[in-house]
Amino acid sequence: MSFHLIGVNHKSAPVEVRERLAIPDSRLPDALKRFAHHPGVDEGLILSTCNRVELLAQTRNGGADLRAFLRDYFHLDDSTLDPHLYEYRDQAAVRHLFRVASSLDSMVLGEAQILGQVKEAYATARAVGAVHSHLNQLLTRAFAVAKRVRSETEVGSSAVSVASVAVELAKKIFGSLNGKHVYLVGAGKMSELAARRLMAHGAASIFVANRTYDRAIQLAHKFNGQAIEFSRLHDTCDRGDIVITSTGSPHAIFRREHGELFLSRRKNRPMFFIDIAVPRDVDPEMNKLDGIFVYDIDDLQQAVASHVSDRQKEAELADNIIDVEVERFHARLQTLEVVPTIVSLQDHLETIRQAEIDRVRGRLGPLSAEQELAVDALTRGIVNKIMHTPISTLKTAARDSEATTIIEVVRRLFNLESKKAAKSGDGSGGGA
Repeated sequence: MSFHLIGVNHKSAPVEVRERLAIPDSRLPDALKRFAHHPGVDEGLILSTCNRVELLAQTRNGGADLRAFLRDYFHLDDSTLDPHLYEYRDQAAVRHLFRVASSLDSMVLGEAQILGQVKEAYATARAVGAVHSHLNQLLTRAFAVAKRVRSETEVGSSAVSVASVAVELAKKIFGSLNGKHVYLVGAGKMSELAARRLMAHGAASIFVANRTYDRAIQLAHKFNGQAIEFSRLHDTCDRGDIVITSTGSPHAIFRREHGELFLSRRKNRPMFFIDIAVPRDVDPEMNKLDGIFVYDIDDLQQAVASHVSDRQKEAELADNIIDVEVERFHARLQTLEVVPTIVSLQDHLETIRQAEIDRVRGRLGPLSAEQELAVDALTRGIVNKIMHTPISTLKTAARDSEATTIIEVVRRLFNLESKKAAKSGDGSGGGA
């Protein structure tokens, strides 16, 4: 058994690369099914957010070529992928997952949203049967580790968020947010948080356009705002001084000609676009227009970077927790690996014990209940003494790197492999 993780994130790849690898929610179940059937993959999970796309697999034998899956699924060549990919195996993969779930690898250190995104990815993978055993244990542990990090450190306290950065940047552009109008394109959680922060700092009103109109109505109602049918987006978007967009569209929905139209209607009053979508909703050409200010997710990362230094000490404490938890999980996995061998050894010797009792029972003649108990206790005691050393050795080896070798030696010494094969072969053939 082996864990294998490969991916890109906001640190390894610019948004123009990440958006080519992004998998929308509607396509995720199909992608997971294909991933779970990729050669060498036993279980698989895909995490796709605005800041990262990661594939996590539990592999067998010689492992799996996860780069090949990325190439085939996204129709990209190595020259496009390789400069930006990172890859981890076994304990390094476990450590990376624990750090991601604990928000230590996020653009915004300590933000809470990533844990929810990992849980959603896990739920989807379980629903399609891509996660069922060892990855299930790993993901469950990752959630517990994230909870421990959040409760035992201050890494998440006063976390700088996309919402707070949006307010800061908007103030730089407009000076004051009093009386400014906010236009949400897409009704996602991050957009809602940003809008709430902007309204708290003086923004006057809010408009919401969403492909699902009922969702736009629900979100607009929270702010006493106005819902807009998505078909009227380009006819109404110039009403917003600050536009927060995150739609999941595969192509840009705002292009240069739209920006020119908006500026004309607004008589060149500035507009501020916060594009938190991956793929991006706003064509970079828009940013070349005087009066249009566009910040995409990578621009926000640079703004966030200046705020995180005061939480580095807490991040170090969190990383110490991660190190301990990785070792604990590794030790537990190794213990689990020896359990089947211990059970097989116990079953094997118990079968021999019962067979020997049955073989000599006829020569012993009738036995009283007390004599039966004495024979049972005698033979069971002999078997337990025989099992003591190999079982103790297996349990000790579970904590060492030589566990696999010890397991193999014990199975060969007691011929457990052939017993297992014979057992699995019973009744497997068809009738004559």
